[in-house]
Amino acid sequence: MSNSTRDIDALIELMAKLPGLGPRSARRAVLHLIRKRALLLMPLADMMHAVAVTARECLRCGNIGTTDICDICTSPKRATGEICVVEDVADLWAMERSGVFKGRYHVLGGTLSALDSVGPEDLRIPQLVTRLDSENITEVILAVGATIDGQTTAHYIADQLQGSVKLTSLAQGVPIGGELDYLDDGTITAALNARKEM
Repeated sequence: MSNSTRDIDALIELMAKLPGLGPRSARRAVLHLIRKRALLLMPLADMMHAVAVTARECLRCGNIGTTDICDICTSPKRATGEICVVEDVADLWAMERSGVFKGRYHVLGGTLSALDSVGPEDLRIPQLVTRLDSENITEVILAVGATIDGQTTAHYIADQLQGSVKLTSLAQGVPIGGELDYLDDGTITAALNARKEM
């Protein structure tokens, strides 16, 4: 690493740590940003700083926004009595892209995993139970991935909530081993509309 390119090399190394970018893709991205400095690099740097300062987790559902309680949780139109439980924020955003779900969400923050030593106390399951009464929830839709860990998590939550609320899960369209963030909007819509009781 030469002195003349130290900062650029450091930026490439940081960019290469992003999902979907390796060293070559990071180099191309950084070169493009430098060439479009006024149009892209400076606004991107300013926006990244702003997001670093203002981004926070919604205290109620776990979504990411710029306020303590997100717009979805504060919207009276979203108080449908339905709450959709997802593994992480990327899944919530995927559901929102489809535009079909009009209720509220609950982000678990992962899935149960014996291999990774993730137990129920490491997820936002107790907060989900608390929300059922305080928000008059009538249906919990378990929209977790069709992976082994996702299904283990869904069964655990179903056991915890059994008899207290209607439990459903996404149906057709979600492939075994699939993750919501990688599905197209039509697949998510079909899966939500065809959800089944657990």
